Amino acid sequence: MVTKKELIELIKIGEGYGLELKESFRSSLGKEICAFANSSGGKIILGVNDNCEIVGYELNNSNTSRIQDIARNMNPSLHINIEQVSNLVVIYVPEGKEKPYTINGRFYLRQGSNSQQLNRDEIRTLFQKENMIRFDRKANQDYDFIKDFDKNKFKIFISKAGIDKSLSKQHVLQNLGLITEEKLNNTGVLFFSHRISKFFLNSVIGCVLYESKTRTKILDKSEFDADFVSNFNNAVIFALRNLRTEYIIKQVEREEKQEIPEEVLRELMINAMTHRDYFSEGKVLFEIFSDRVEISNPGGLLFKKSDFGKTSLSRNPLLVDMVHRLRFVERVGSGVGRVKDLLKRKVKFEITEDWFRVIIKRKDIVKDTVKDTVKDTVKDTVKDTVKDTVKDTVKDTVKLNKTQKRIIKIIDGDPNIIIENLASQLGINKRNTKKNIAKLKELNLLERIGSDRLGYWKVRK
Repeated sequence: MVTKKELIELIKIGEGYGLELKESFRSSLGKEICAFANSSGGKIILGVNDNCEIVGYELNNSNTSRIQDIARNMNPSLHINIEQVSNLVVIYVPEGKEKPYTINGRFYLRQGSNSQQLNRDEIRTLFQKENMIRFDRKANQDYDFIKDFDKNKFKIFISKAGIDKSLSKQHVLQNLGLITEEKLNNTGVLFFSHRISKFFLNSVIGCVLYESKTRTKILDKSEFDADFVSNFNNAVIFALRNLRTEYIIKQVEREEKQEIPEEVLRELMINAMTHRDYFSEGKVLFEIFSDRVEISNPGGLLFKKSDFGKTSLSRNPLLVDMVHRLRFVERVGSGVGRVKDLLKRKVKFEITEDWFRVIIKRKDIVKDTVKDTVKDTVKDTVKDTVKDTVKDTVKDTVKLNKTQKRIIKIIDGDPNIIIENLASQLGINKRNTKKNIAKLKELNLLERIGSDRLGYWKVRK
């Protein structure tokens, strides 16, 4: 069915929603077969170790029979195909037509690159609610590869996901599960469109800063409608820009402490975007009030409220797989626990049939501002005046060269741009680009927030 070369290229993409790699035959193979049957089908390749290195595996008649028996003995029975390709074994598991499937009395479902065990009620509820229709794998008939496909965003994804750049675009899209009925499916559209609002008006991320505890007066507002990754990063940047940072002095060093840790903001935002109901007309909202932060998304839980924090099911498993490849989250089902550990009693979750909302308490900005103003107005005014005067004087006297001005302009429009793409737009090499960036950092006009791989740029105005 496939050649050795095709398998090697598939292995280079790595494990995901539709692919499992194993070194040899193990009894745990049954749960993978069951999970693929309950999901969208997939392939299991034997002869590959945990480092994605080919170590080889030779299939004998005994093991062939044992693997076939695993599928036949599931309830209901399932037919699979097994093939020896050179020194690798491929097990083809189709999407089951009689879901849900169980093995040894247990139910499994593919979530990202993991096979997760569910109880009978959970898996029945999942299939009943979703009516066997998946938004993320649905072919998008309106998408035009020539007009709508953003090559630059695809290139950035390949780089950040660690996928071999020598692989063809069609091969990567096909084996990531982004092609359905020879069309790019909705997950692919979310990631590789110039503007996803062209296809899904509800995909816009709304971010709002209010003056008080109510929605009476808006101080800052943004709506992000680019691709999935850009919308995520821009929403987090909005949050960091509008939330407070506390400075803690320890001896001669100063430590910055964010009001809400960036890790928490990223976790909650990515959860809202991946687990939301895209068939709903509602959109993801990030709202900052004087006394709280609210993150809301359309779509309730796919399991009982009593299992919240213990069970993790996604209505968009292919979307979850793409997010995992970018390492935006550590592993399926761990987010709620980490958020609770970091925020303690400051966080609560409101769950209805149609909406999911996270509420994080914060010190009331209005109340605190009044107190601080009465106490420190004169003192702070003097400090700020001196500070701003020096800052403005420095900015006025510094003359930037043409390249540095272009860097500021480009980064201001695309905070997530990587060095390679920036150098390409400037028409200079990476070395000179980095040299100019270093100068802008030295002048305190540019800052890198986060790591080189997952961080973003911040222009100081």
